[in-house]
Amino acid sequence: MAEYKLALEKREVTGKKLKDLRAKGLIPSVVYGGKEPVLGSSEYVATEKVLTGAGYHSPIDLDIAGKKQLAIVKDVQVDPVSRKIINVEFQAISAKEAVVATTPVVIVDFEASEASKTYHFAMMQSIDEIDVKAKPADLPKELTIDASKMATVEDKLTVADIVLPAGVEFADKEMDMEQVVASLYDPAVEAEKREAEETTSAEESAEATEGEGANEAESGETASAENA
Repeated sequence: MAEYKLALEKREVTGKKLKDLRAKGLIPSVVYGGKEPVLGSSEYVATEKVLTGAGYHSPIDLDIAGKKQLAIVKDVQVDPVSRKIINVEFQAISAKEAVVATTPVVIVDFEASEASKTYHFAMMQSIDEIDVKAKPADLPKELTIDASKMATVEDKLTVADIVLPAGVEFADKEMDMEQVVASLYDPAVEAEKREAEETTSAEESAEATEGEGANEAESGETASAENA
């Protein structure tokens, strides 16, 4: 049984009529994976809560008009202006078969590292999520990497540093294990670089302005000479 549960009502309305459905506080949805896609709708607040918790990686027990179906979120459409959820796509899955899920990558214990405590380096994370494959019951909520041993600015965390739970594997069998997940930088050094770049830019701008002024003056003198 999944941690997250959501009740869906079957719907007949489609197209422009979905606007009226949303006005009633309902979110239209589609469940794929069966013989035919199932059109449904669910209460907005309850749906938003489930989607926030489950993300794209945790199985959800759907109750579709009384019929149970295990599923994961396939896609969520959001209004670009209001940022409200306007449509959800679910993928029906089987508890006995492995599925692919997009899982968050979380860096932990960086504050305890020498890099953070002693040198006050900052971290830049370049990979926030990775696709993994596992049976629904084994799908992790997140993948963690321990950063407590980081010390120098050259230290990096790679895919190889991710410890996969039992029964879980990377969906990409040719995953580059040396791919960098997170690296360090010195905020003080970066600030100095930005200051130097701004100074250089200001000097170049000033020189360009002076050059333009000199050219204008030269043009004026030439014109005066020709008129004389």
